[in-house]
Amino acid sequence: MQPTRKGHFTPAEDILAVALELSSGAWKMAFQDGKHETPAIRTVCSEIACKRLIEVVQEIAKIKKKWGLSADVRTVVLYEAGQDGFWIQRALSKIGYETLICDPGSIPVERHARRAKTDRLDAIKLVLCLRAWLRGEHDRMHVIRIPKVEDEAQRQLSRDRGELVKERGQHRDRMRKLLRTVGCWESVEGDVGKRLKQGEYRCQDGAKLPAEMYARLERECERLALVEQQLAHLEEELAQQLPEGTQQRIDSLQRLKAVGAVGATRLVLELFWRRFDNRRQVGACVGLVPQPYDSGESRIDQGISKQGNRRVRSLLIEMAWFWLRYQPTSAIAKWYVQRTSGSGQNKRGKRSAIVAVARRLVIALWRYLEQGVIPEGAILKIH
Repeated sequence: MQPTRKGHFTPAEDILAVALELSSGAWKMAFQDGKHETPAIRTVCSEIACKRLIEVVQEIAKIKKKWGLSADVRTVVLYEAGQDGFWIQRALSKIGYETLICDPGSIPVERHARRAKTDRLDAIKLVLCLRAWLRGEHDRMHVIRIPKVEDEAQRQLSRDRGELVKERGQHRDRMRKLLRTVGCWESVEGDVGKRLKQGEYRCQDGAKLPAEMYARLERECERLALVEQQLAHLEEELAQQLPEGTQQRIDSLQRLKAVGAVGATRLVLELFWRRFDNRRQVGACVGLVPQPYDSGESRIDQGISKQGNRRVRSLLIEMAWFWLRYQPTSAIAKWYVQRTSGSGQNKRGKRSAIVAVARRLVIALWRYLEQGVIPEGAILKIH
């Protein structure tokens, strides 16, 4: 007897859903095919990464045999984004499994004051969310996009440069603080090692620096010289290591006044490696969209979501200030001036407005790269 109506959510094929709860000591695996009342739980705990992955494949094969599923049944594996990155997804995809990675913050949790939390319960929660997602309930979790190996490798170039710049500042800051302990307020910019050997740094009474402090400053200078050498080499080779298409997108962004080489490179490598369907996706990806709280009589503006790439978000805030300075005739800058020109605006109001400028700016830059639309009123650099 055939059913008179078949819902759109009725699965047309058997699907084995597998969830991995990752930890350094062991991985919990949860299995569900939609026919068993409770998920099956397994644990793999090999100390070597490749062997632990083999154990995962073996456990999947055992569950298929136990539950009477065919060897080629559609198998979907899910795990949360974390420190393991994308290597598990790429390895399982090569074997033939459909592998997804979700945003951990998008998994719904109970709101009780006290709730049980174990790796086993987390694995069960993941596999149930995966089953719901496969049924079409895409609001149950957010699946992230997996970058290509080349895109991920290129992204490390800009991140490595940022770390080197940060380390350079840390070395100079430590030397400045050390010198202040003996009353030396000299600048630590330029070639500090050379100035140290020439005896320019002295105590407040003109005496030489203590031997122990001098030795420590020498070690700091050596580490600083190494960082500056690596930074100079990376900046010299950065453009040569990028593909021609990526470099063209970077050059296109640099044509706009207020957008420099560093900002353009980081935006292309960190954000614009992926494709967006609309402006809402762009704003949500960088976490610059508002998060209202409206329940009953309580209406609170919680600020921006702060989801997505925090490096890009902080970069966009900096670029927004530069945009106001070097693109004062643009529509975005005029909107900011109109918004903050009132007598009641204070510094906090301006900081809130600059976030909106950053959101408008990233959308305008996306349209400029994808559609060739120059931001309204923007000025191009004269070469």
